Amino acid sequence: MITPEQVREKLATVKYPGFSRDIVSFGLVKDVRVTGVDVLVQMALATSDPKVPQAIKDGSEAVLAQLPGVGQVTVRIDIQAPPQAPQAGGGSPMAVAAIAGVKRVIAVASGKGGVGKSTVAANLAIALQKNGAAVGLCDCDLYGPSIGQMFGSNERPMATEDNRIIPIERYGLRLMSMGFLLDDAAPAILRGPMVTKYTQQFLRQVDWGELEYLVLDLPPGTGDIQLTIVQTVALTGAVIVTTPQEVALIDARKAAAMFQKVNVPVLGLIENMSYFVSPSDGKRYDIFGSGGGEREAARLKVPLLGQIPIDIPTREAGDRGQPVTSADPGNPVAQAFLQIARKMQESMSL
Repeated sequence: MITPEQVREKLATVKYPGFSRDIVSFGLVKDVRVTGVDVLVQMALATSDPKVPQAIKDGSEAVLAQLPGVGQVTVRIDIQAPPQAPQAGGGSPMAVAAIAGVKRVIAVASGKGGVGKSTVAANLAIALQKNGAAVGLCDCDLYGPSIGQMFGSNERPMATEDNRIIPIERYGLRLMSMGFLLDDAAPAILRGPMVTKYTQQFLRQVDWGELEYLVLDLPPGTGDIQLTIVQTVALTGAVIVTTPQEVALIDARKAAAMFQKVNVPVLGLIENMSYFVSPSDGKRYDIFGSGGGEREAARLKVPLLGQIPIDIPTREAGDRGQPVTSADPGNPVAQAFLQIARKMQESMSL
């Protein structure tokens, strides 16, 4: 006899397109019925991309056909279109909701940890602000928040009379992070539904005010937080952060593919830790190899926005709570971020 548990086990091998999580853990499977040898699966999905439910349906039917003795397999998907809202910055409608007062939302992402994504997000946000824009930075990495440390703040956010969260302000930016809500040693122990809840609160219950740009520092990988954001927020585009070596580029491709599958433009790729210039003799060392970011950008058909060197002052500035683009705008790393910000602003104004 085939059991509903066997059916769910098989469905748990089907990944949501572009993500590392499966459709069962994402909660898409609403009902499983077994009648004799016949199987009926009911799912619900909010998307405007017809390719996503079709891929899930095909994948589900393929794995269920492998059940010994199975008869007719029926997979029904209730497709619910997310609320329509204008795309931030103009253009055609997107099946996601805009954030009140925010003109453009930029996701900074990476396929793996350890590539300096938060350092890039922090300095990119400051560079946009120094170029004359009103900017917010939301630390969406609920499990490993670092923006509070990088901006030298452990303040607790206050709330307005209508229970909207007032962001922390540092160096001209408006900030929100789980790190502002937890003690330094306290871990964020959250499962899927709570992750979704906190992510939505950070984006929609924070009183961001009027912003030209809201930069989202995403966690590494392709999990719950990324899915929540791409399905509910009108992203203007995404920036992929990588280092030059192949092991990082493999994961950068996965991050880029995730955004492409949900029709979010990839604004470009930033190669971090690109090289090291010895302060003693000025000699350049390609510690993690060279040319990887350029080749990957060409493969993805997106701009290589910049190559950021490894720099001791950058690390020191982040450790003491003032990103280098704020602390020392003349530093070569800061200049690189300012140039990247200008490139992005020009591309988004076209």
